[in-house]
Amino acid sequence: MPIETELFKSLLDNFYDGVYFVDSERRITYWNQGAERITGFTAGEAVGTLCSDNLLMHVDGAGTCLCHAGCPLAATISDGDRHEAEVFLHHKQGHRVPVLVRAAPIRDTDGAIVGAIEVFSDNSTKMAALQRANELERIAFLDPLTGLANRAYTEITLRGRLDELVRYGWPFGILFIDVDHFKQVNDTHGHDAGDQALSIVADSLRGGARSFDVVGRWGGEEFVAVLVNLSERKLRAIAERFRVLVETSRLPVADGAVRITVSIGGTLADPRDSVDELVKRADTLMYRSKETGRNRVTVGNRD
Repeated sequence: MPIETELFKSLLDNFYDGVYFVDSERRITYWNQGAERITGFTAGEAVGTLCSDNLLMHVDGAGTCLCHAGCPLAATISDGDRHEAEVFLHHKQGHRVPVLVRAAPIRDTDGAIVGAIEVFSDNSTKMAALQRANELERIAFLDPLTGLANRAYTEITLRGRLDELVRYGWPFGILFIDVDHFKQVNDTHGHDAGDQALSIVADSLRGGARSFDVVGRWGGEEFVAVLVNLSERKLRAIAERFRVLVETSRLPVADGAVRITVSIGGTLADPRDSVDELVKRADTLMYRSKETGRNRVTVGNRD
């Protein structure tokens, strides 16, 4: 082997990224040590195989196999352009590895395409960073005790729904929900029991909500549900469902079980409302439920 070729191979083998060459039939002719490290397949296992043999079984984020359609190498050999893609390759041990793939054509002295080179880098760090960013975003809008949306996210949702109501006339309503006698639970059974009571209420509300509605913890023992595409009758029906689901739950304590109930105020949004006005109206209606005996639903609208 010529010295220049040996030097070239030595340089490529010391690349951290994976590098491999294919001929015009997409048969692998060279496989560097970076490719071995990232994929688990040795040069002896890879060289001589066809990309279409699906050794690496590249798929996109939707799980679509790219070896027979959408392959960057095939596209490069076909049109002579450089191509780049974020894909997932099949590691020899069976798992998927996220990689950034970059393909470029190889030409002979006459300019004819005789093959292609693919360079691929482990994208796990980037994927992990994206997952961390998503996790941080999720945490920022999540109430840590109940797992419901927190007040910040609920307020964002309310502003968005009010904007949709004004722009498009899409109706929505809210429920303001307060746990009855919560201080008594805390004082009698301790703060751990109080936290458990809030979690029980949250789980009941979550279970009774529709998939496209948002239920959030407003603060303390208060919750707000933002319910879309409904009438006053439907708003009341959902509020009653929430009330009954909570009422039929029980908080286990040392000497038995404690019955939990909630008082609910509900109202449909009006285009003239601000977030504060809408929440205050629902809160006022919730207090009417308290005043008339608790474990009740009171629904009303803007005059």
